[in-house]
Amino acid sequence: MSKEKAPILIAGAAVGILAVILVLLGNPPNMGFCIACFERDIAGAIGLHRPWEAAWIRPEIPGILLGAFLTALFAREFRPRGGSSPMARFLVAMLVMIGALAFLGCPLRMILRLGGGDLNALVALAGFVCGVFVGVVLLKAGFNFGRAQRQRDVNGWIMPGIMAGLLMMAVFPPVFKTGGPIFVGAKGHPGCGDDPLVSEGLGIAISLSAGLLVGILAQRSRLCLVGGITDLMLVRSWHRVSGFIAILVLCFAGCLILHEAGVEAFAYWRIGFEGQPASHTAHLWNFLGMALVGVGSALLGGCPFRQLVLAGNGNTDSGLTILGMLAGAAIVHNFGLAGAATTHGKAAVVLGLVLVLLIGLLHREKG
Repeated sequence: MSKEKAPILIAGAAVGILAVILVLLGNPPNMGFCIACFERDIAGAIGLHRPWEAAWIRPEIPGILLGAFLTALFAREFRPRGGSSPMARFLVAMLVMIGALAFLGCPLRMILRLGGGDLNALVALAGFVCGVFVGVVLLKAGFNFGRAQRQRDVNGWIMPGIMAGLLMMAVFPPVFKTGGPIFVGAKGHPGCGDDPLVSEGLGIAISLSAGLLVGILAQRSRLCLVGGITDLMLVRSWHRVSGFIAILVLCFAGCLILHEAGVEAFAYWRIGFEGQPASHTAHLWNFLGMALVGVGSALLGGCPFRQLVLAGNGNTDSGLTILGMLAGAAIVHNFGLAGAATTHGKAAVVLGLVLVLLIGLLHREKG
């Protein structure tokens, strides 16, 4: 294995193994990691959406960003930059979250769902690749949000500071007022009050440690599914895609082994479309939802997972993207847009595709 290939394969293998371990220890089935779902839970915890079915401060999200941040500082790669089309970027981030929650997962969870035997994720993967292809076409046609500018270091410290604050509130839950934030989701809902990896001290430590390790490895390897597919389309390079192949293989193997061993946490595991955990079989909306995620992420310069790592590197545009995704999660749950069960949820995906294409076309550099 060459020195160039080793980091991406090690990072992918680690994410696949850790995702299986987190499910084994209490995370919801097929949800060892999900950036969109966990950011949605954080949005509910701070009261951005109601009735707070999905509400808990997930330690994995601060862990990934802070792991990348500490690694960037140690490697002297912490370089705060940003300021390129902030309003358009914020809007695209909201639309990406709408697409992700229509499918019920981010690109990372899409691969983990596929490793868990959920073939609905295969339909979503096809949509995601098509969306990235459209994003690549827009990039080749001159799309550009504008040049990011070097910023003072304090700007790059803001998002790590926010994540550290969220982490402190997860460890020491404050009571601001009776019945007020920090909110706790309904029992029985994935990732909420009965989840041992967010409701117990040892569980929080395990989730945080997993997030920190993934953030460290992702910062060193540039692990990103959007970037990998873009590289494959533009320069025929499998380098970054190979990391996600490693995630898929290790996740599939881990789930299969534990299922065959009779481990209760993996009793759900089977290959098919029907009856998969936190999933639906509306194939058109799985496809279109992840197509929206693909094109939006291509324009933003990385998938939701990569945005956490970039924010850890000091990229304030990525920090704004994370805030946009939190706002998008609030909109999805306040207006009942999640999944594909409602007409207005489907309309939101179609409108999102139209808007993100318009933004892409209107941000082309002339000539």
